[in-house]
Amino acid sequence: QVQLVESGGGLVQAGGSLRLSCAVSGSISRINAMGWYRQAPGKQRELVATITTDNSANYQDSVKGRFTISRDNAKNTVYLQMSSLKPEDTAVYYCNAVVRVYGGIRNVWGQGTQVTVSS
Repeated sequence: QVQLVESGGGLVQAGGSLRLSCAVSGSISRINAMGWYRQAPGKQRELVATITTDNSANYQDSVKGRFTISRDNAKNTVYLQMSSLKPEDTAVYYCNAVVRVYGGIRNVWGQGTQVTVSS
């Protein structure tokens, strides 16, 4: 089994910062792309940022310049540094990883961590 566990969510004021972490564990041979998605109440899940194995990052336009995605391959962990937070950033943030396991490739999701930005 492969698990992704997010941490670092919470309640912050507008303009504040949070750092989300997502650790991947289980019987995996390789982690390929990793990313963060979010889902606000009444809305569909949307891409926030992704990062490849060679650290090529892609961001949703609304977070570009404010959020930074990074990964530590030795720790099987992806991070999302969130700064200049806005109320519209409020959502459940989900970690995603494309992992290689025996027999194929799996797209695995974490359970989500709540980020609430007040103003």
